[in-house]
Amino acid sequence: MRTVELRAGSIQSLAHVERPPPKPGAGQVAIRMRAASLNYRDLMIATGRYARGASYPLIPLSDGAGEILEVGEGVTNVAVGDRVMGAFFQRWIDGEFERAFGDSALGGAIDGVLAEQVVLQANAVVSIPVGLSFEQAACLPCAAVTAWVGLVEFGKLEAGETVLAMGTGGVSVFALQLAKAMGARVLVTSSQDAKLQRATSLGADGVINYSSTPDWGARARELTMGRGVDHILEIGGAGTLAQSLDALADQGHVALIGQLSGAYGDKDAVVKRGRGLRVDRVYVGSVRHLRKLSEFVARKGIRPVVDRIVPFDDVAAAYRALESGAHFGKIVVSFP
Repeated sequence: MRTVELRAGSIQSLAHVERPPPKPGAGQVAIRMRAASLNYRDLMIATGRYARGASYPLIPLSDGAGEILEVGEGVTNVAVGDRVMGAFFQRWIDGEFERAFGDSALGGAIDGVLAEQVVLQANAVVSIPVGLSFEQAACLPCAAVTAWVGLVEFGKLEAGETVLAMGTGGVSVFALQLAKAMGARVLVTSSQDAKLQRATSLGADGVINYSSTPDWGARARELTMGRGVDHILEIGGAGTLAQSLDALADQGHVALIGQLSGAYGDKDAVVKRGRGLRVDRVYVGSVRHLRKLSEFVARKGIRPVVDRIVPFDDVAAAYRALESGAHFGKIVVSFP
């Protein structure tokens, strides 16, 4: 089979190689991959900037979808031919996160899904929501689960509340889609008016260009009649946290997710603000979270926003597209 190896912390080190197809052991399944999507974490790993580190050579990417080719001994929850996605953490099935689960993170701690065939744990695969293509389903396991956990599992989002989605990458676009499907009001920020127009077409109730309005926290308050927003998915990190907290209403909730500005947001800094703010750090989610999200996506008819589909043979172009920041939604690699 063909696969892609990341041989060092640089996009230039990506190499297409041949490997023997893996065989499933007890409790495992072999999957013929049909599509995989990129997350910002994948770019960090491919450029040597990932705080948790990675060992090379590594098969990259955590998020993929395909069909089951073979099942190992004792597997009864899925069958050959089933269309499935793999969970980001192969050992975090349910319950609270434990440090040991981090050793099962696809595309980082262990080999990922950028291969024509992969073997995953049978209890860590989830059926693709009815109506989704492989390319759309490949967008769910990391970005969509992160938005789901931040807003629903931790945030307890309710209809009528207001969410601020920072930017228009994968997590934020999913936040927009999920929140609107739950009856919430959504504000979206971006540095590009064209992207804000697309966000409006997806249902955004208010938009802010943070390039022309650097004090965007105050603007978010203006758009909520001075009250502030109820929920923020903080993907920028330390460099944007102050504005996020300015935008947040008293008793509001902030989910600390990313570090686009160079460092993670400080949870203690949020607590010190007082005002009854709630804060959680989100590191994707469990298999149960992916299953609950998938059920919601199917029930609400949500279709992930795919910015572009790049062929398997040109995977470096997918990384460079993500690095450019020009995308809206998700970048997907399609397998032949």
